[in-house]
Amino acid sequence: QVQLVESGGGLVQPGGSLRLSCAASGIIVSFATMAWYRQTPGKQREWVAIVTTGGSTNYASSVKGRFTISRDIAKNTVYLQMSSLKPEDTAVYYCSANAWWGQGTQVTVSS
Repeated sequence: QVQLVESGGGLVQPGGSLRLSCAASGIIVSFATMAWYRQTPGKQREWVAIVTTGGSTNYASSVKGRFTISRDIAKNTVYLQMSSLKPEDTAVYYCSANAWWGQGTQVTVSS
């Protein structure tokens, strides 16, 4: 059974940073396409960042240059380092591995 557990969300001021973690079990992160998505109430889930099995990364234009996706194979965990956060980054952030999803973690950017 695949489980993805996100953590690291919280309240941060504009311009601040957060690091989200996605701890995986039942799947090896280096053998899966891992991605982060986010969703705000009333809107569709939006893709944020992806890391492929080969280690290639890509980002939505709205976060490029501010967010970094990475993976720790030893810990079987994927991270999303978020910097220069803006109020519009406020959302529930979800980790995905192929067809599986985590439960999400809330990120709120507000002064």
